[in-house]
Amino acid sequence: MISTVKDLAAEALFVSYLQPSQSPNRAALEEAITTMILRYGSDGCAAGVAVEFGDHPDCAVQRMAWVQEELAEVLALRAPVLR
Repeated sequence: MISTVKDLAAEALFVSYLQPSQSPNRAALEEAITTMILRYGSDGCAAGVAVEFGDHPDCAVQRMAWVQEELAEVLALRAPVLR
């Protein structure tokens, strides 16, 4: 299930208004993800990703790499600390 949630978050961030040049903080990332999921739903976010990969595959690959990097940082911040 975590993989599914992470995939949905990635799709939502991908279709969001945020740009890598903005260097968004965690709060901005979470807000953008939530906004896109509420606006487009899971199917709409996935469709937006598919369109971009079909129309602009070179840019889409770069954007998805950025999305994955950002989500990895956010998830690392949320990981419980084991002692």
